[in-house]
Amino acid sequence: MTKPLMILIAGPYRSGTGDDPERMGANLAALETAAWPLFRAGHLPMVGEWVALPVLSSAGAAGPLDPLAEQVMYPTAERLLQHCDGVLRLPGESTGADQDVRIARERGIPVWHRLEDVPGCVGDAA
Repeated sequence: MTKPLMILIAGPYRSGTGDDPERMGANLAALETAAWPLFRAGHLPMVGEWVALPVLSSAGAAGPLDPLAEQVMYPTAERLLQHCDGVLRLPGESTGADQDVRIARERGIPVWHRLEDVPGCVGDAA
């Protein structure tokens, strides 16, 4: 078995949505499609929004468009990267995901662009 890794799944969330909540939800669902293959391979998948959105809610923010989000969304991913062993960068333009990749590379954390490149993973989401 491959050593279990905590892997940040990075990709578009708010980018390209025009701040439409349904499109942001669809982007979150797309990020989450990589969670099962990573988990099945013995890893711990992590999506920054899984942490940031409840933090925003508990702070009384109205959601990811609230002014407080600027102080929570990107900083959450940066803090998570202090604990993650790798980043899976999914396709799509995203300032936040590009920032995650930059931080990971600066810290010497591996970055993969395909599930099948992550140790122990296969490319399907079944």
